[in-house]
Amino acid sequence: MRVLLLGADGFIGRRVAERLLADPGMQVTVLGRRDSADIRFDLTAGSPGALARFLDAVAPQVVVNCAGATYGTSRLLIQANTLAVATVCEAIRRSREPARLVHVGSAAEYGPVQPGGPIPETAEPRPVGPYGVSKLAGTELVLASGLDALVLRIFDVVGPGSPTASLFGRLAEGLRRALEQDELQIRMPDLSGYRDFVDVRDVARAIQSAAVSAATGVINIGSGHAVRAREAAHLLVRASGFEGSLAEDAGRAVYLPAQAGPAGDGFRGAEPRPVPEPVAWRQADVRTARDRLGWRTQVPLEESLGDVWLETACRV
Repeated sequence: MRVLLLGADGFIGRRVAERLLADPGMQVTVLGRRDSADIRFDLTAGSPGALARFLDAVAPQVVVNCAGATYGTSRLLIQANTLAVATVCEAIRRSREPARLVHVGSAAEYGPVQPGGPIPETAEPRPVGPYGVSKLAGTELVLASGLDALVLRIFDVVGPGSPTASLFGRLAEGLRRALEQDELQIRMPDLSGYRDFVDVRDVARAIQSAAVSAATGVINIGSGHAVRAREAAHLLVRASGFEGSLAEDAGRAVYLPAQAGPAGDGFRGAEPRPVPEPVAWRQADVRTARDRLGWRTQVPLEESLGDVWLETACRV
């Protein structure tokens, strides 16, 4: 199977690239802005016609779009998460043999929900903030494109490679500094919210399964369990061996996007700029992923956060 991968340099995209390249049944071509890409192309600046010519040259059977941005100005988020998606959809439509599209969406598209239960794919999206709005607009473009397309709504991604601007990336760096400097306390934002944490390696498996499936529409990708962010943070603290305290600033909300850090290849100007996200509860209904993709999580949260610490502790 010929696969064109977009956004292979991001947190999720790197793991997807590793998994697809290790599959002998897949011939993978990477398209992106960086020198490491097989094809140099900027989705925020290039035209659909130019991208369609690359598609005709590669003739992929599947396009996997992991490109996008989580942090940055509203303008940047719209460019990376909405306009770039419009370019991809139009280019596939114009190509000689339109490929199947697997697009990485975000659970931030759902916005605030009633606490206490899982969120099904049929829930009415009500995103808050430019990130969730820009991701939902991208999803709607994919669903309205008329293509053979699937959107995976990814919940809160954790695991090795977590960006330093993400919750656990920031906490891991704080723990490392505290241990090196004998500090007794680490300050964090309010950690009272519940999130559905899913390991980035499990997400990569889901995307691989989606690429070879016939599923269309929207499918949630998460663990199926809501965990208080505070409890998850203490798993990371325990893995580090830090014996001091974790202090929360009650008036400062934690930024917990449904994807922890840039999802794609970063895009120019995507500087980390955490902002409050007034969502108290996120829990995925994962029955569709199980039934239509044959997918379920394999990496426990404790192992995932342990690997975050191991990577941070070993960083030179």
